[in-house]
Amino acid sequence: MSTPLLVQALAALSAPALAGAAVLGGRLRRGSARAARREAALRERLAELESRCAELERTASCDPVTGVWNYRHLQLTLDREIDRARRAERHEQQDGPRPLAVLLLEISGFDAVVAEHGRARAGTVLRDLAQRLGMEIRRSDTLGRYSGEEFLVVLPDTGAEGAAQVADRLVWSVRRHLLLDWSSGDREGRRPYGNGLTAAAGLAVLPEDGAHAAVLLRAADRALAAARAAGGDCWRPAGPQAGPAAFPAAAPAAVPAVPGGVFAAEHDRSEKAGSLSPCVGGDPLAPPATSPMPANAAGSGDVLPKHRSTAPGQAKYVP
Repeated sequence: MSTPLLVQALAALSAPALAGAAVLGGRLRRGSARAARREAALRERLAELESRCAELERTASCDPVTGVWNYRHLQLTLDREIDRARRAERHEQQDGPRPLAVLLLEISGFDAVVAEHGRARAGTVLRDLAQRLGMEIRRSDTLGRYSGEEFLVVLPDTGAEGAAQVADRLVWSVRRHLLLDWSSGDREGRRPYGNGLTAAAGLAVLPEDGAHAAVLLRAADRALAAARAAGGDCWRPAGPQAGPAAFPAAAPAAVPAVPGGVFAAEHDRSEKAGSLSPCVGGDPLAPPATSPMPANAAGSGDVLPKHRSTAPGQAKYVP
């Protein structure tokens, strides 16, 4: 067979194969395109599910009224921080676990807000106040709503001295926080100074006041009851030192004449930023050791706090 005939025969035989290969290639390309579209749709669906899961997680851990962490998240956080403190004791060969403090804060005076503005607006006021308190703690701390008008603050790597500073700052913040005002018209007759709210706080420290979450919370609750019995607007530590004899009442300070009549005493008391609460003894109007510096809200990052050791195994609170 001559070469031209052989070429023609091979061309005739390969034409169907080439056509089949072209068809197969088209099908493969279409299949790849469909697979890519399915993969993109699945990735989009997965991202949506992850977003919904994160939203459900956040909803399950946040209080719907105040926007801060709820009781469930507080319990999990406290258990985790206690375990972390004990692991540090084992791994770092310390004499005891790393310091950990809990602060139970109760706000009084919301009955008047509810009576004047209703429960819906009172809830908005409570949310605004909770967000303000969240700015007074470190990123590594945890603030959550414990129940009603009670808030719990978990303070890792913080001893009794640092927790006292935080308690004093939070009590002062509640007293001086500006409430939302929906009223209009003449402001005559309204409260010129303060907001009518006060806070009582109880402190408990690991391991002095307890080695487990339930024991620490009971100790903080006892300290809160002592602060409440002292008239509120103050804080008390847990332990036997929380008794009334340990905190002699401060001598009443002279109240200057301030426009506003019956609100003059409140103005004089609250003009001192961060002043120590009356129930801790000493001058209730004395300036604090450190001026209150708002910190970023909790949850905005994982930044480790700075500490200056005041005793072995105890850290001083530094915002």
